[in-house]
Amino acid sequence: MMARMRAWIDTHVHLDEFIHHGGAAHADAERRRAAQAGVAHCVLPAVERANFAAVRALAERHGDSYALGIHPLFTRNAGDGDLAALEQELIQRADDPRLVAVGEIGLDYFDKSLDDARQQHLWREQLRLARRFDLPVIVHSRRSVDQILKGLRALPVRGGIAHAFNGSEQQARMLIDMGFKLGFGGAATFDRAHQIRRLAASLPLEALVLETDAPDIPPHWLYVTAAEREAGVPPARNSPAELPRIGAAIAQLRGMPVDELAAASHANACAALPRLGALLAP
Repeated sequence: MMARMRAWIDTHVHLDEFIHHGGAAHADAERRRAAQAGVAHCVLPAVERANFAAVRALAERHGDSYALGIHPLFTRNAGDGDLAALEQELIQRADDPRLVAVGEIGLDYFDKSLDDARQQHLWREQLRLARRFDLPVIVHSRRSVDQILKGLRALPVRGGIAHAFNGSEQQARMLIDMGFKLGFGGAATFDRAHQIRRLAASLPLEALVLETDAPDIPPHWLYVTAAEREAGVPPARNSPAELPRIGAAIAQLRGMPVDELAAASHANACAALPRLGALLAP
C-alpha cells in the first residue's frame, strides 16, 4: 500500500538532455533510477523542433508522456516554419494518448538577449494551436508572469501547468482561477528561496504539482557553488530520481505526511493534463 501511494509524477523533466551528456544509455539509466526511487511517471516537454522526435521516443520507451512546443529560449532561431512543423506534429499525433500538452512554451524576460517580438509571436501562435487541438499548456514564465497572464486572457486555453512558478501569491491565484496548477521543485529546498517556499507551503494543496526540471534546477543537496565550480567541481545536474526527496522537503514545509502530498500531486497532475489522467487510469 505504501509503495503504491508514493507513486510520484515528475511533471517536468528534460530526459532527452541526458542523451547529450552520456548517450541514450545514460538517459535510460536515469529513468530506471527514478523508477526505483518511486517515480512512476514523467512528463517530457520538448523545447524546439529538433527534439520533438526524441521526447516522443523516450516517452514511448519508458511508458511516460510528452508535450510538444517551442521554449522561449529557443525562439532565437525559430520562426513560422517551426510553428508549421509543430502544427503538423499535433495533427499527426492527435490520437496519441501520450501527447498530453503543448509545451514548453511561454516568455522569458530574464534573458535580455531574446527578441521580444519574436518570442511574443511564437507564444501567441502556440496558444492558438493549443486552443485548436484542445490541449493544456506547460508554461515557462521566468520574470514574465504578468505578460503570461495577459496572453492567457487574450487566448484562453484549457489550463495546464505553470512550470517552476516564481511569481507572487496574487499571480498564483490568478493562474489557479484560469485552471492552472503550479509546479514546484528543487528551488523550494533552498532556505533563501523565501517566496517560493512560502507559496509551496501556503497555496491550496489542489493547486500544486511536483517537478524536477532535470537536469536543471538542482535541489540544495546537489547544488555546486561558484567557488566550487572555479575549483574544478563539475556543475550539478539534477535527476528525476530526486523527486521523492524534493517532495518530502515540500511536505515538511506544509506540515503534512509525505504520502498525502504524493497522492495529491499525482491527482493534480492528472487534473492539469487530462490525457495523462486517462493514460494512468486503472
